[in-house]
Amino acid sequence: MGKLYTIIVVILIFSSTLASSRNVPAIFIFGDSIFDAGNNHFNKNCSVQADFSPYGSTFFHQPTGRFTNGRTVADFISQFIGIDMQKPYLEAQIAVINGSRKDYPSNGINFASAGSGVLQGTNMEQGVISIQEQLRQFQTLVEQNQIDKNLVQKSLFFLESGSNDIFNYFIPFDPPTLDPDAYVQAMMKEVATLIDQIYKLGARRIAVFSLGPVGCVPARALLLGAPINRCYGKMNVMVKKYNKGLESLINNIPIRYPGAIGVYGAIYDIVQRFRAIPARYGFSDVTSACCGNGPLRGKLQCGIEGYQICLNPNEVLFWDYFHPTEHAYKLISEALWGGNKSQIRPVNLKNLADITFTLV
Repeated sequence: MGKLYTIIVVILIFSSTLASSRNVPAIFIFGDSIFDAGNNHFNKNCSVQADFSPYGSTFFHQPTGRFTNGRTVADFISQFIGIDMQKPYLEAQIAVINGSRKDYPSNGINFASAGSGVLQGTNMEQGVISIQEQLRQFQTLVEQNQIDKNLVQKSLFFLESGSNDIFNYFIPFDPPTLDPDAYVQAMMKEVATLIDQIYKLGARRIAVFSLGPVGCVPARALLLGAPINRCYGKMNVMVKKYNKGLESLINNIPIRYPGAIGVYGAIYDIVQRFRAIPARYGFSDVTSACCGNGPLRGKLQCGIEGYQICLNPNEVLFWDYFHPTEHAYKLISEALWGGNKSQIRPVNLKNLADITFTLV
């Protein structure tokens, strides 16, 4: 070709004989309450909290700051890989500052903050940590050599956000100035910038997860004009447009970012399958929350005075008014880990974890 190039050869290894830790030593996680493992608990200025019972009751037997009764997708994927669950960044930072830890964890860090969105202004009045600030926290650690750059290049990066932006679009007290299409485009612009920045910081295995059917969450009972007996169609239309844009960004990663591999987790389709044939997945209720109160148990947060709780969370899709149960998260994780192209594409997380990057 007339020039010498450094060619990054990506060798896909799908052998079952690989070590249990595979080729991924760590996961770095950015997002909202779907992934938050307790950052908001350590953020005393934040009013979006799940650090009280009965959150965490099924697996951890105590609240951890996770907005479910047990583990999240990030926790399950870590277990599938064979590494420890990631600590919240703010917890690790406190430990490093006070000397109880020498350095930051080598198995990755969870930067996610419940209530945040891809738009910087989403729920900022509640003290959440925007995803842009989450990335700045990560960038500072990399630039200060508190995270090894070789570790970064070998790690998985999880990005999931946008549900709060779209839900807030339908809250009548502060109506947005943009029409739905322009609003989604503004969200996409932020996600594109985030992908660009994490690539420049060394990320090479990037997993971006679609939004689930936000219009079906029990919290729609809080919205004026939203239906109770079916999903909120207008909201899901926006969700699907956003998800389509996300997949387009992922498809462009190999072209725009040499040496990087992006995968798109089709959470919307996975969850809609649960809702279509619930019995096959062990669900007896895919509509109402297990924990809360009011219509759909969607008008009161789980754990707040006056809440009610179901007898068997493992048979319910939603734990509280916004979030899935641990059982649902486990099923989602299994689909993302070993699923086919209808669930995650172009490769699943198991295959992504098995990829070896070799410089020739």
